[in-house]
Amino acid sequence: MTLPSEQEHLSKPLSKYDRIQAIDLVRGVDIILMVLFNYSVTLSYFGIIQAQPNFLYWRIFPISIASIFIFLSGAAARISFENHKEGFGKRYFTRGLKLLIFAAFVTMFTSIFVPERIIYFGILHFFAASSFLVPLFIKYNRLNLVAGLSIAASGFYLQQSEFNFPYLFWLGFIPRGFSTFDYFPLIPWLGVLLLGVYSGEYIAGKTANIRFGNRLAGKFMFLGKKSLTVYLVHQPILIILLLATGFKLF
Repeated sequence: MTLPSEQEHLSKPLSKYDRIQAIDLVRGVDIILMVLFNYSVTLSYFGIIQAQPNFLYWRIFPISIASIFIFLSGAAARISFENHKEGFGKRYFTRGLKLLIFAAFVTMFTSIFVPERIIYFGILHFFAASSFLVPLFIKYNRLNLVAGLSIAASGFYLQQSEFNFPYLFWLGFIPRGFSTFDYFPLIPWLGVLLLGVYSGEYIAGKTANIRFGNRLAGKFMFLGKKSLTVYLVHQPILIILLLATGFKLF
């Protein structure tokens, strides 16, 4: 599993929609939980730790982490749009292209180290694809609510079934025998993102003036701002550490 996006913060933001510390704080805590979960999955896969069956940890926990992260990314997109409407589509198109490169790296990395569970459409792939779609929805209000609820609900149905064709796996139609470490199809996760977009102005209004002054909160906020970087480097760091300690991956 795993989760990231970055909130655009350009010059001269509107005071109402300045970078919101509460969002960075929650996202910082969330990315730590994501890294810990991903490490447990990786260590279990290589047989370093013994994973005990636990529905709450292996199913509910990662879904909750991902939902919070993606929801907040939608809210951040809305706040970014309210800050700087001009050029928003261009910024997100460029963002999508960059994320596509990172996503290709993840696919290549997993094809080398975990070829049985290659990540073809993980969270970075999702954020890349959604970056091209968000500008189409960002101006609307109730549409994001209706579309978000509909897409999210459709995802619950799709994830209960498997299909005999592979070409719509990115959309949410899971092929038979499909196995991967990280899977975030547009259905239902685009729905979660759009619900965040719908809630962005409300979140900004409720949290814009909240400030955190202690060091621990500052560290979490820093990680929240750098969540994409943390996500990109955390698994390679673990693999390098395993290799450095003499563990054989192959």
